Amino acid sequence: MTAAGCAALLALGPVGCGAEEDPDAGTNGLASLTPAEIEEQATAAAAEARAVRVSGTVITEGESFRLDMRLGEEGGFGEVSAEGGATFELLRVGEDLYMKADAAFWESEGIPEELDSDPAETLEGRYVRVAPDDPAYAQLSGFTDMEVLFDHLLTLDGEREVAEDRGEVDGAQTVTVLADGGAGGRLDVALIGEPYPLLLQRPGEAGELQLSDWNEDFELRAPEDDQILDYGDELVE
Repeated sequence: MTAAGCAALLALGPVGCGAEEDPDAGTNGLASLTPAEIEEQATAAAAEARAVRVSGTVITEGESFRLDMRLGEEGGFGEVSAEGGATFELLRVGEDLYMKADAAFWESEGIPEELDSDPAETLEGRYVRVAPDDPAYAQLSGFTDMEVLFDHLLTLDGEREVAEDRGEVDGAQTVTVLADGGAGGRLDVALIGEPYPLLLQRPGEAGELQLSDWNEDFELRAPEDDQILDYGDELVE
């Protein structure tokens, strides 16, 4: 091709004639930042979001939990499975926290004396209101609180570096921050659009969480009165 031909093509865009394609073209530019800057932007984006879905496994204080929660500014709902198979649903609307589980869960955890009846008839399929002064309230409500979960879970431990290869989470291209070579955790952050964290591998093999449906609205509504049991101040004797 002649020099004139090259000049004509270059006028239309950086193609051919030895022009190099920018690997970060169309991205949010995170890949050119330091690990600390990437982590900072991901944390800031998460803090400003109004909704997210969190799913995966968390291991804390020797206990393993499987989460699938939809979280928003006014509360959240979803399912938590504890180690050993106990599964329960949580729903929080504002300060009001509700829990629903099957009879097997209540039989394993202990039945409040106030209910003094067959749990399969009394509790199964119905929501129990968890009183704010119940010792269980703080732990259970944390699963429904976006800010609390991010403060406790979006953490890495050790010297940070950016992985050479780009990652991918559910088809979304990511840049990966590694801590202590991966032993201190791994955070995959979106390279397109807002720099949301999309996948977190927690330090010390303490679980893996996927974060999706950022800013997707969902309905949050308290149960009907006839679906709720309110027995007092303590959830489990």
